[in-house]
Amino acid sequence: MNIEIRQADYNVEKDGTDLVNLLNGYAQDPMGGAEPLSQFSQDNLIAALAKTPHAFSVLAYVDGKPAGLINCFEGFSTFACKPVVNIHDVTVAGDFRGLGLSQKMLDEVERIASSKGACKLTLEVLEGNTVARNSYLKYGFKGYELDPEMGKAEFWEKKLK
Repeated sequence: MNIEIRQADYNVEKDGTDLVNLLNGYAQDPMGGAEPLSQFSQDNLIAALAKTPHAFSVLAYVDGKPAGLINCFEGFSTFACKPVVNIHDVTVAGDFRGLGLSQKMLDEVERIASSKGACKLTLEVLEGNTVARNSYLKYGFKGYELDPEMGKAEFWEKKLK
């Protein structure tokens, strides 16, 4: 079995097609919302990512087949005065789960983040997604808190129209 982990090139058609297909598979999974990506997203995502200067993606291939994806976006920590890399999407296609691909992709994300001078990686995970939670804990992630008396940070959202 040959496993390849590498940064996606948004200007390479195959990378773009593989990225959209993997993300669409994730979107259709219950942990991704259980609905396919809109046609607009499928048609425009790669061009939009290519225009986003602080975006990068990592792809995993097993024997040449697209098997996993992580999409990341660089932010900034005002406290540390350094970049932060937010891991926005993590998915491993069903046929390739159990091969340690998420850990290998996270290694590549960490390598890229370190090369950018990032001070930390961040991500959000659903409480009920025990497989992902265990994978992230194994990799060294933990809940964010400044003071245990104040509790852990919560990830909130407000959708805009």
